[in-house]
Amino acid sequence: MPLASNCSPCCAAAPRAAAATVSERRPRLLPNAWSNSNATYPFLRLSENEKFNVSRLAVSHTSWRVKDRTISMALVSDTLGQREDVTSSSSILAYELIQGANVRWNSVLDKSIPDPPTAVFLHGILGCRKNWGTFAKRMAREFPTWQFLLVDLRCHGDSASINKRGPHTVASAALDVLKLVRKLRITPRVLVGHSFGGKVVLSMVDQAAKPLARPVRVWVLDATPGKVRAGGDGEDHPAELISLLSTLPREVSSKRDIVKALTQQGFSNDVAQWVVTNLRPTNSFGSRSSGFSWVFDLRGIAEMYQSYEETNLWKIVEDIPRGVHMNFLKAERSLHRWALEDLQRIHAAEELASEEGGGVEMHVLEDAGHWVHADNPDGLFRILSSSFW
Repeated sequence: MPLASNCSPCCAAAPRAAAATVSERRPRLLPNAWSNSNATYPFLRLSENEKFNVSRLAVSHTSWRVKDRTISMALVSDTLGQREDVTSSSSILAYELIQGANVRWNSVLDKSIPDPPTAVFLHGILGCRKNWGTFAKRMAREFPTWQFLLVDLRCHGDSASINKRGPHTVASAALDVLKLVRKLRITPRVLVGHSFGGKVVLSMVDQAAKPLARPVRVWVLDATPGKVRAGGDGEDHPAELISLLSTLPREVSSKRDIVKALTQQGFSNDVAQWVVTNLRPTNSFGSRSSGFSWVFDLRGIAEMYQSYEETNLWKIVEDIPRGVHMNFLKAERSLHRWALEDLQRIHAAEELASEEGGGVEMHVLEDAGHWVHADNPDGLFRILSSSFW
């Protein structure tokens, strides 16, 4: 199973928790939207993998003329291409592309090769793409014709080193991902977002061209389109956690000390152990001692979380674009996030969408708290699988 990455490994999973050879792959041309008569595009080289070994993604560039052809991405509107040069690799989010064994890339010159169906997976606040690694590999084994794009959102993981302009919001995070899929010449059929990532995928649909060129299935995991409610006793409190982390030094000598500090402040050991996966070893020049530094941009993350609380995307749910099917998944033990009015509003949108030929659906994941992909991966796999047949 090929696994491509444009960066080094970042953090690990959330709490509790034969490959085809491809060479000199050029991106495919898609109908509609932008035309560019003298553009530069990346092509990908992937080394052969026997199992799940990570192959480095070597990015080169080649240029060719595109005459009387237009280039587009089903999930990106025309206006996006005019905001900045998307060929600038310095602005591209960190990602991994996990491919099923039967995936074959399309070529500009060989249109007989079908485009592989793609699913995009997005993490929540203070997470990273590795949160989805184990789950995505399982999906690739079960659905070998699919590929799975795992992304580090801005200010998180390996994307934290990218100089992204503010404001750091749900909308800007969504625009980053839209630009990434366009640069990779990928047309997602499925979007999956957990928590903060759930609002990001809703914002992606909101910013995309409507109606979309093909049916897109959207999964919003344990997040609502509107008001964000803080956790109860013994549950996670992201705003308080971000505030506490901002008081800690940029470099620390021991992960154990951080875990101790967080648990003393009332955070669970699971949350504390998960947070320290954002620490990376740092070696001082000329010194045998080593410490750890945070991989995230905490100031930017604080801004993103504030946007998460304030962003209201009910409109896109209640006026769903043609070609979109939205799925909301509520974790059974994540009661504080789901007010009765939210559930009623989603069910009302479900009835309205059905009448107008769209799709909105509510699901419940049993025996799971907020960390759905760690608490009950088997149940989550069964529910999500309906989008991949």
